[in-house]
Amino acid sequence: MVKKTKKDIHAQQDVREAGVAETGVETPGTAPEDLQAPTVDRELEEKARECAENYDKYLRAVAELDNYRKRAAKEKADAIKYGNESLIRELLPLADSLERALQHADKSNDFESFKKGLGMLKDQLLCCLGKHGVEPIDCADKQFDPNYHEALMQVTSRERDNNQIVDELEKGYLLNGRLLRPAKVTVCKRPDDNGTC
Repeated sequence: MVKKTKKDIHAQQDVREAGVAETGVETPGTAPEDLQAPTVDRELEEKARECAENYDKYLRAVAELDNYRKRAAKEKADAIKYGNESLIRELLPLADSLERALQHADKSNDFESFKKGLGMLKDQLLCCLGKHGVEPIDCADKQFDPNYHEALMQVTSRERDNNQIVDELEKGYLLNGRLLRPAKVTVCKRPDDNGTC
């Protein structure tokens, strides 16, 4: 057996350290345990810091989502509460015109002027509603359509076709093409040749 001197042991350690420095790879059993511990601690600290950053980002995202939900709920409530504001603002001049018409009716006995004024008020109201997508359903001499009309009465007549609208009792309206209120109408029922319905 060959005895190793201190000089030989130091030379072997120098060779091992030089090999690690050159290749970057340690051979098993060459690195002392105390050299690996700081590396693991540093990695743990980095991962802990990364975890804390991610948790902070998560908390901020949850808070932002909660704030967004509250803001959206408030905006929805405001839209419901004040959604008709523009329509009501446009109806106010009509209320003013009605008030003026009533004041004028107290001072005058001219029925024709009063009737003409009411017609103008009606036109003003329909114009205002038209700006908001409301349009009347035309029923004059049309065939009965259950999608747009509601038959309240049926009359027999040879002058009109079967299921033709005879009279409009209450006007119907569409809102942007969708039925808002059906027109209430009287519908014709033609009698048979025998005179029975």
